[in-house]
Amino acid sequence: MSCSSCCAAAAASSPPVVLARPRVRFTASCSTRTDQKVLFLGSKRFPQIPHTPSSRASSRLSRREVIAFAGQQSWDIGRFVRTLYFFNGPPNPLKIVESIISSFTGSASSEAPKKMETSDVVLVTGATGGVGRRVVDVLRKKGLPVRVLARNEDKARSMLGPDVDLIIGDVTKEDTLDPKLFKGIKKVVNAVSVIVGPKEGDTPDRQKYKQGIKFFEPEIKGPSPEMVEYIGMQNLINAIKNSVGLSEGKLLFGLKGNLSGKIVWGALDDVVMGGVSESAFQILPTGSETGGPTGLFKGTVSTSNNGGFTSIRTKNFTVPEDLSAYDGIELRVKGDGRRYKLIIRTSYEWDTVGYTASFDTTKGEWQSVKLPFSSLRPVFRARTMTDAPPFDASNITSLQLMFSKFEYDGKLNPTFTEGPFELPFSSIRAYINEPITPRFVHVSSAGVTRPERPGLDLSKQPPAVRLNKELGSILTYKLKGEDLIRESGIPYTIVRPCALTEEPAGADLIFDQGDNITGKISREEVALICVAALASPNAVGKTLEVKSTVPFSEPYVIDPSNPPPEKDYEVYFKELKEGITGKEALEATPA
Repeated sequence: MSCSSCCAAAAASSPPVVLARPRVRFTASCSTRTDQKVLFLGSKRFPQIPHTPSSRASSRLSRREVIAFAGQQSWDIGRFVRTLYFFNGPPNPLKIVESIISSFTGSASSEAPKKMETSDVVLVTGATGGVGRRVVDVLRKKGLPVRVLARNEDKARSMLGPDVDLIIGDVTKEDTLDPKLFKGIKKVVNAVSVIVGPKEGDTPDRQKYKQGIKFFEPEIKGPSPEMVEYIGMQNLINAIKNSVGLSEGKLLFGLKGNLSGKIVWGALDDVVMGGVSESAFQILPTGSETGGPTGLFKGTVSTSNNGGFTSIRTKNFTVPEDLSAYDGIELRVKGDGRRYKLIIRTSYEWDTVGYTASFDTTKGEWQSVKLPFSSLRPVFRARTMTDAPPFDASNITSLQLMFSKFEYDGKLNPTFTEGPFELPFSSIRAYINEPITPRFVHVSSAGVTRPERPGLDLSKQPPAVRLNKELGSILTYKLKGEDLIRESGIPYTIVRPCALTEEPAGADLIFDQGDNITGKISREEVALICVAALASPNAVGKTLEVKSTVPFSEPYVIDPSNPPPEKDYEVYFKELKEGITGKEALEATPA
């Protein structure tokens, strides 16, 4: 609810008050009664200050206090002016008058507010490669929205269809990965890989490549492993990080941020409509539940002069916060048994829709309050706006905490009492709904920890392990890229397939950890595993190797008339453990 919303709500629930002769012209008719004029608005009468030299002087902002007609309390016009200019955006006086008028002529909304929708677009990188294009096919069959990152537009459209949702970019070139291009993307399957091919060339349909480097003398084609697997990973993570989000959420205010400077709070009370309530934001150095600093919203609320609300609001953020990766806002507060409001704005304008949620507190207890974005109510001038634009979590411009006599559409706050109040709050952060599922699934390679592993018999290892240095330290940089994902804070799964084949999916599988197995696996099967991981809480934070039970010496074929049943990959994910990467053998640490 904006401040003008509260003005309207207050005016709607009790007799109106005119503070001084406003600097706007009314078109309504007036009548004269003794020494006082009365402004008629519908059935309401607004007493006006007579147009005398002394009254004209009282209308100037230089006078500090104005006596109100109702409540018999003095109005601090100086605080009113300071409030407006603190937020660098005083409302147009006409809009304040319109707010009051609309409170008489408008009616409460009977429609339920629209649900706020979020995006579930999956980005596939390396989508023209053997695994990547199969991931796109699987996602489409499941009816999930897909966006593709590719270097070559013609190749991508010819392979994936002319209508593919496409971002043209190259992970090795940071300037092609503008984060704005990735807005709306919730999850990523990264199948980008350095290109390895035969030195003497390949057939037009890449038959040598499909057999694997075991069957030809390989070399790196195109950018180096360092550029693709490591620097490319850095660039990709930086581009998508705000879109896909972090496991621990995004801290907007709190101990890990800057309590005094990152967010600038100011009081926004019912003084803007003639009231006398007052509030403030303070920092308590030892007020948190752990004895550290905490923020404090405190004040005294009064219904005199038709008031009844206090709030603290942030100045507009210099750069809007993009919280589209998250599902809501979580506050850590010490309750007092009252009901408060959180108001989020997505516009730099003063008098605009505020996306609002009420929350109850428990007296004397620290508690976490989660307010889903889907529960936000668009409120403007005290009424729910059923035709308001959908909430845009990617463009948050300010936050506001409020204690008010009013709820929405003429309803009152059942916990409201006049007098002093205090609400300590130690953090405000955006959160991802639990159970958290992977937001970044990465296709790496089995063997990434083996080139430098002590005591390893290289003669029994795949060619990529034996030829690591000759291939530009390909596995070394793949491992470095994996570590960037683990350190990013993004919910992830890392899939390390053994040698990739063109065989169909369906063979029995072996999932393992610690980077020890060798064998083969179908590209189609890897694609199915990646898409399944996106939806599995049991896959979060896991690094796994996978292979088929069919040996290299035996081709795997299926009978089209009797295909194998679909696998439940959740059975495999549940058996995996976090923190096992195979680096334990390199670092001489226990798994």
